[in-house]
Amino acid sequence: MRERRIRGRRRGATLAGATAVALALTMSASTGRLLDDSPTAAGPVAPARAASLAPCMISGAMGVQMSEGVPTGAGYAHSTGTVHALTLMIDFPDAHGEGRASDRFKEFFPKTQSWFRTGSYGRLTYLPEAPVTHWLRMPKAFSDYGIDRGAPFEPGYRELVDDIVAAADPDVDFRRYDLANILVTPNAGPSALDTVLSVTFAGNREAPVADGVPLANASFVYSRQDDGSGSYAETGYRVLPHENGHVFGLPDLYTPDGGGAVGHWDIMSEDWGAGNDLLGWHKWKLGWLDDSRIACAARSGTTEQLLAPLSRDDGGSGPKMVFVPLTATTGYAAEVRTQEGNDEAVCRPGVLIYKVDADVDTGRGPVTVKDATPDSGGCTRRPNVHAELSDATYRAGQVFRDRKAGVRISVAGVDADGNYRVYVTRR
Repeated sequence: MRERRIRGRRRGATLAGATAVALALTMSASTGRLLDDSPTAAGPVAPARAASLAPCMISGAMGVQMSEGVPTGAGYAHSTGTVHALTLMIDFPDAHGEGRASDRFKEFFPKTQSWFRTGSYGRLTYLPEAPVTHWLRMPKAFSDYGIDRGAPFEPGYRELVDDIVAAADPDVDFRRYDLANILVTPNAGPSALDTVLSVTFAGNREAPVADGVPLANASFVYSRQDDGSGSYAETGYRVLPHENGHVFGLPDLYTPDGGGAVGHWDIMSEDWGAGNDLLGWHKWKLGWLDDSRIACAARSGTTEQLLAPLSRDDGGSGPKMVFVPLTATTGYAAEVRTQEGNDEAVCRPGVLIYKVDADVDTGRGPVTVKDATPDSGGCTRRPNVHAELSDATYRAGQVFRDRKAGVRISVAGVDADGNYRVYVTRR
């Protein structure tokens, strides 16, 4: 019998001036048994990995529900090639759709497509399709589904998905799609400034079946993360690539206390602030970074690496990330983050160093950024960003040490092309 998995997420953002959002908690659960037992990373079948990288392919224990391990577990949508995303706009008898359904669609597209194209270096072609262009009216009031923060799949979401399928089935061939996006009319439920309901159910074998296939990977987006200052128009769409990150198998990086573990360095940590990319570890996990772009520092001694900026689509073969495995489940990653690509909010370019723990579950802090300038207050003045970690990067002459583990990562300098020379020493 396959393992039943329940994945939960909470998200927090602290109030910081008139343009900040109020404290908001999001629950993004994934409930259900996996569709199959074959491993998947960048698609239904995991890509072959170089033997030299085997020590860096950390993996989590059986009890971890959504792991940082490589390869990604089974049942998620493929994250390379062409992904067909069914997108439906729904409303309710007690919450009629605001404006045209097509306007709700335009809140997220084409920005979401562009974000995935840039972040994946063109490895992911994301095709949102809206075969129904009007609001799909549900048969029951929104309040009747019993949906609130942290609501499980049963019974409310099962009833809602059943009703969505019934309403859409005449116009939708569900077999065509790899994932589903349900864009709920923003006036259904509370404001995102009070309680963010956006949720993803991934790998859910027990989801209702439509046209012979289960709707196993589905993201639901509610309300708007707008604070009244107009910042939503710039960044609000990114709640969707965050939620879709779950259908590709990525865990939440914030903790019950908020985004203080990773800050704005990954969209799976903060998606409501200014633009940010994914960590190099996630890009490798998704198949967006080839093995040739990963250096595995598994042996004792000192190795020298010249790291190219992570966000730069340079088509090269040199490393963009060096990983230092500590145990079968943990290790340190180092990568160069600059103000390029999706990383528009980087205010201190340099080498980002973080610890990955595949034994820590989603929403519990599986990644921890190591701050090069602790207690500085950060360098960003952008709204809705965890400021303290915004200047976490290491620059020339700075050294990260984990004396207990016997690991030392030093930044020697940066060349004219923006590549950083890094030395990794381990006993």
